[in-house]
Amino acid sequence: MDPGDPAGHRTAGECRCTGQDPLLLLQTLQTLWSTRERQQLQEEAWRGFAALDDPLAGLLDMLESSRGWRGKGPSLEAWISHQLQCWLRAQPRPGPAQHSPRLEQLQARAVRVLTESPSSLAAPLASIFQLQDADQSCLLEHVHRLYHEGRFREAVMLGTKLKLQPELDVEKMSIPLLLQDKVALVERYVAGFPDLQRRLLALMDSWCQPGFDIKDVVRQHPQVASVRLEKLSPQVLSRQVLRLQEQFSVIPALCPHAAMQQRLAALRHLCHKRFVEKSLSQENWADHVQGLVGQSPWLQEQLSQLLASLSDPSMAAQCTLNLPLPEDRLLATVAAGLGQLQLQGRAAEAVSRLNMKDVKDHYYQLPIPRENIYLLTSQEDLARHKDALLQPQQVVGVDLEWTLVFIAGGRPRPSLLQVATEGCVFLLDILAFTQPPAGQGAQAFSQLVAQLLSDPSITKLGYGMAGDLQKLGMSCPILAHVEKQVLGGVDLLLVHRQMRMAGMPTPGMARAGGLRGLSLLVQQVLGTTLDKTQQLSNWDRRPLFEEQLIYAAADAYSLLEVHQALCREPARFHLSGDLAGSQRPRHRERPGTQEPPGLQEALAAPRQVPLAVAEATIPQVPARTFRVVCDNMLQGLARSLRCLGVDVHVLDNSEDHRRAAEVARLEGRIILTSGQPYHTVSTPRMSPRGLNLIFPSSQPLGHPTSGLACHGLDPGTSAIPLMGRERAPAPCWRRQAGSGQVPGSVLPLSSLAEPLQLRAQVGAGRCLMVDGSLKAQQQAKAVLRHFNVRVTHADIFSRCQACNCDQYLKVSRDTMKQLMRLSGHQEGPRTSGDKSTQSQESQEPGPAPEEAPGGCTHDRPCRWLQAADLCAETPDMLANGTRLQLARVPAGVLRTLGLWHFYCCTRCGKVFWDGSHLGRVATHFRDILESAPGPCELSPAPSPASSFF
Repeated sequence: MDPGDPAGHRTAGECRCTGQDPLLLLQTLQTLWSTRERQQLQEEAWRGFAALDDPLAGLLDMLESSRGWRGKGPSLEAWISHQLQCWLRAQPRPGPAQHSPRLEQLQARAVRVLTESPSSLAAPLASIFQLQDADQSCLLEHVHRLYHEGRFREAVMLGTKLKLQPELDVEKMSIPLLLQDKVALVERYVAGFPDLQRRLLALMDSWCQPGFDIKDVVRQHPQVASVRLEKLSPQVLSRQVLRLQEQFSVIPALCPHAAMQQRLAALRHLCHKRFVEKSLSQENWADHVQGLVGQSPWLQEQLSQLLASLSDPSMAAQCTLNLPLPEDRLLATVAAGLGQLQLQGRAAEAVSRLNMKDVKDHYYQLPIPRENIYLLTSQEDLARHKDALLQPQQVVGVDLEWTLVFIAGGRPRPSLLQVATEGCVFLLDILAFTQPPAGQGAQAFSQLVAQLLSDPSITKLGYGMAGDLQKLGMSCPILAHVEKQVLGGVDLLLVHRQMRMAGMPTPGMARAGGLRGLSLLVQQVLGTTLDKTQQLSNWDRRPLFEEQLIYAAADAYSLLEVHQALCREPARFHLSGDLAGSQRPRHRERPGTQEPPGLQEALAAPRQVPLAVAEATIPQVPARTFRVVCDNMLQGLARSLRCLGVDVHVLDNSEDHRRAAEVARLEGRIILTSGQPYHTVSTPRMSPRGLNLIFPSSQPLGHPTSGLACHGLDPGTSAIPLMGRERAPAPCWRRQAGSGQVPGSVLPLSSLAEPLQLRAQVGAGRCLMVDGSLKAQQQAKAVLRHFNVRVTHADIFSRCQACNCDQYLKVSRDTMKQLMRLSGHQEGPRTSGDKSTQSQESQEPGPAPEEAPGGCTHDRPCRWLQAADLCAETPDMLANGTRLQLARVPAGVLRTLGLWHFYCCTRCGKVFWDGSHLGRVATHFRDILESAPGPCELSPAPSPASSFF
């Protein structure tokens, strides 16, 4: 039957003459509602609507006579209202005239119903009875009553649906929701009202001003529950304000405090780059800081505090040079150091440049003379070098430089395009060519670049080339979507992923700790790394510094040398002979169809990879006996491993990586970490007093003491040479007797200035660095392969992903219904306005339990829940004190056909049930599961197969 005409194509006149009683229709629908026959229910409802003399009055009769809709959760009456709204749209029919007494009477009844109904009825009633045009006094009174009762969300939602925003105080309505971090709901409330949007932004920006205490606002609203103070810090709130400012197209001057907070965040980021990572030179740091601080007294004060937090006053004074900071805002020690530096003048600068040159000698060096680096800034320059740039059959390296934007809403603008050919590098000044944007220079530049990229005879090398070309297209409209027109391109980023996918050590990786991107690839292939100190420099400044030109040329030319090395010995780097064929496909494949890249380990490090791994003789380890400890940056990996039965301990956010070493030693676990912690772990700094400096006897006496000042040693520290057999490979400290240390103990010099390596705290092969750029499931596959872990279908879901427990209690469906009823959770989770919750509650009941590949189901024996397992006073609490998470079980799951059992974790109380998730997990990990699972192995733990929350 056509759902648009459930009445069987009867005419409207024939239907209305029957005059069906609305209450009889309600009884019929109530019977069908209990059977959950949705198709039959809809057909009967639409037939009934067509048979009513007045469908609008009939709906109000049904709502006024019923009480089901006055509860919480889904109801038949709310469903009927929604279906009538749909029916009226599909069956247009004349209704009461606008402002007629008949319509006003219906609107008055609808408003009375609305004041007693949940918010789910507001939208259909407002649409059916045109409540936006009704007398708003009653509606406003109802909204205010909801607000004063503390039902802020319902008040805002009702005001939004009835278009009452102009009549309500936007600040009053928004503050409670902002305190609860329901910004999305407030966004919908002010949508379409520019004046309200500006007032909302002004309110939120006022909370970002220096010295503002959000707790004062909280105290003024004691009725607001679940306040999210962590989401109301100036740093977090300023990001929300600037996002909304761009979304609402509001002028930046309206949000000055949020912009100031973001500048402060950028200052902190730059200080981290300069003083912690040491990846930013002093000149570039000062250049960025000057642009951020400007003449703002508050930012000057904040910068002074950041510099004062440095442990070395001389470093703070060095960084204060050439900054717009009044001396009265500096600490006395910093001001004194600044005065000395100003007196020293150029002498100190010359020494600094000499030291910098010694450091730069350790980086990748351009193999071409300086005169072979050409900076092209005019149309004449392009014409002069066009033949060299477009020479057929050549290989070129292509790179792009731009200035990072630290302010929200700003987009980086490409400044320099580098093209490296054999023996030469051409630096094309994009800013010079694109001013004016439609000038002859811009056209000549765009034509040359388009011709270069579209020539299939020229091999173009890049690293992340598509992203670079997209940025180039944004700055040059003629080159928009140029990344789709590239012919003969080889993206070494994709080749690099293919190298890592092999999962084997590659030459040079032992020293590649902490590197990423092209710098990591250069280290692995050429054995040296790129100097990235100019990466964050100001590329918009003209003229460019000499250091910037050398850096830009080196970035592009290194692509040529890497490509040559890979083509000479592809097998050495686990690649095929056809380098272009080693690239990964550009399109995204479906989950489970692509092989994950390998781990970015500190490969070839003798302390980290045992000999057995290299010889492929490591014994197979069952998944349930494999035990690891993950840092808090690998929580996704932890859940994936637990999903396969691995025992995983995850560090808390408050625990540092020393705790990982302790847990690994005490519990026999393997450490899985990512990034810098693999190479370093924080250690308490030791006082240099009472220490002797020890150095090899082959070095002249006093030689190491030239660096004592940088370690903060006092002049009384003594230097002792090692004699005879007592040799040290590097300068060390010896603690004198009586200082609390074992007499004669030798400590490495780096323990005073550098953190201790995490991998050195455990045995060989007990610490592995995981590539953080991979997805969690890919990381899990690589870890299991690396340690030769055997995973069977019976291991899937044998352990709780939330708490790592492997003990469950089996609960029948009838028992679960009783527990939910006794605990007051029979309606399942309630919607809170967020999309994730709504999607859970609106989903249809899941399918019956599936079989895993190979015919293996997960209905294995585990202990049934007994009455003795529950507290007599609290039915939803286990005897061990664990509260079952019954509130998170949707009511629809209890009505799923074929679902008879639930599984409750005895440690955290999480509830699981069988469903389609088992099949998805088995598909994702099918390449590491045993090929022939056979019958499921018996285990005391169940396998909750799906739909956990």
